[in-house]
Amino acid sequence: MANCYSDHPELRFEMNHPLMKRIVELKERDFRDKDTFDYAPLDFEDAMDSYDRVLDIVGEITGTTIADNAEDVDIEGPHHEGDRVRYASGTAENLKAMVGAGMNGMTMPRRYDGLNFPITPYTMCAEIVATKDAGFGNIWSLQDCIETLYEFGNEDQHSRFIPRICAGETMSMDLTEPDAGSDLQSVMLKATYDEAEGSWRLNGVKRFITNGDADLHLVLARSEEGTTDGRGLSMFIYDKRDGGVNVRRIEHKLGIQGSPTCELVYKNAKAELCGDRKLGLIKYVMALMNGARLGIAAQSVGLSQAAYDEGLAYARDRQQFGKAIITLPAVYDMLALMKAKLDAGRALLYQTSRYVDIYKALDDIARERKLTPEERQEQKKYAKLADSLTPLAKGMNSEYCNQNTYDALQIHGGSGFMMDYPIQRYARDARITNIYEGTTQLQVVAAIRYVTNGSYLAQMREFEAAEVSEAMKPLQARAKKMADLFEEATNYVKEAKDQEFHDICARHLVEMAADVIMLHLIQYNATQAPEMFERSARVYANFAEAEVLKHHAWVMNMTAEQLVDYRSE
Repeated sequence: MANCYSDHPELRFEMNHPLMKRIVELKERDFRDKDTFDYAPLDFEDAMDSYDRVLDIVGEITGTTIADNAEDVDIEGPHHEGDRVRYASGTAENLKAMVGAGMNGMTMPRRYDGLNFPITPYTMCAEIVATKDAGFGNIWSLQDCIETLYEFGNEDQHSRFIPRICAGETMSMDLTEPDAGSDLQSVMLKATYDEAEGSWRLNGVKRFITNGDADLHLVLARSEEGTTDGRGLSMFIYDKRDGGVNVRRIEHKLGIQGSPTCELVYKNAKAELCGDRKLGLIKYVMALMNGARLGIAAQSVGLSQAAYDEGLAYARDRQQFGKAIITLPAVYDMLALMKAKLDAGRALLYQTSRYVDIYKALDDIARERKLTPEERQEQKKYAKLADSLTPLAKGMNSEYCNQNTYDALQIHGGSGFMMDYPIQRYARDARITNIYEGTTQLQVVAAIRYVTNGSYLAQMREFEAAEVSEAMKPLQARAKKMADLFEEATNYVKEAKDQEFHDICARHLVEMAADVIMLHLIQYNATQAPEMFERSARVYANFAEAEVLKHHAWVMNMTAEQLVDYRSE
């Protein structure tokens, strides 16, 4: 029986990282729940065993039910019936299987019927689901919107809404509008306070809303009359039970067909404020989007894994010129690079998720008691690290995902262009990953300040001092030379003191930083488990070095005066 967790030992390796000890310690608060909840862990080993068992269940459901339904879901898609959405029959079966196994509200505290899981095993579940149906992954993983409600809502909202999500109800985040996509400060959905009813009312249109007919919605709306920027926006909770929101249409998309992407019409819909007024975009959406970007990074890694698996299987089976095509250098070169990108990207994903786990757990503890000075320092350190790596994890993994599905389809040759093989679906599903939840270009905007303030360089220098195996020491030395080139290019751009020049070089600098950081991460993995990662580390070193040299040459040959050659007429 296929199991999308146990079939890929790289996942268990990432789960057993040394930082998990600290993560579990913080998340479980010295295992205080063990006397109240019979499913709470007794100690670290018990917690890790619990994560492993849940991952195994998700892996089995994905490898059987979700995998079996994937093609039919892609063909059938969701149905627009009246003003509502009905999922494809396979999607409904997938949800029933996951909810029946208790896989909802995974990160929520046990007092709300959650599993109290850290972000890392939950993110791994999202990756696993995406290996077979990225569209269903969107529906299921939107449960993590509850993190924002938990973080910023009040206790009454916690007690009313969180148990419903843990019981299997669905969520959506209603942010974008016809005239407000990436530019969310232009959101105009109107929120007015109804004094007589003592509630807020929402009016307007939202567009491109994933799972738009969900049970609970987090909605960005303009609460301050007369404003036109982000300071006039607040976050609201809309409950489908209250009515007032209709699905105008379901978008007809290239990929992720099982996931309904909706245009919604709000007609005096009752809602309640989440958190404080005026902080909807400035604070709450930023937290919501960081979680979503980590989720898309996981989805991207899952699709990369699926593409590699399909490409490898086809190359082993397909005979040309009297032998399997996997024996041809042109093919095994592609497969080796696909695997290297997959391993490096996954290392970055889980390094980021572990950093998120530590700072979020400390944030949660701070709501119960005052943090010690040491804890405050730890919280600040990991929050900065998580914030710096999140745009790299989302940006680079979504690009690698597109590259890997492209290459896997190429390995299939003409068969890949036919609808008979799943690789065509993976290629279509992959295309959205570097667009939604912030395009790759917007990830560069989020990451560039960590180039110019020296954060990425500091991380590289710290990695250079780490102990690695003898086999990895030459790669570590090469990574140091790449960091030197990155530093030179960064200084060259900063010294120009020209904002437009800075902006056009930003992508090159950010990708250089990501390449070097991922090379260090995969060196660590290869040191710990050479049988799994040593080959990928060497292949990725060659790839990363070529990329760094390319970007370095581009930046160093560029001048502010040459910008005119790049501007549109």
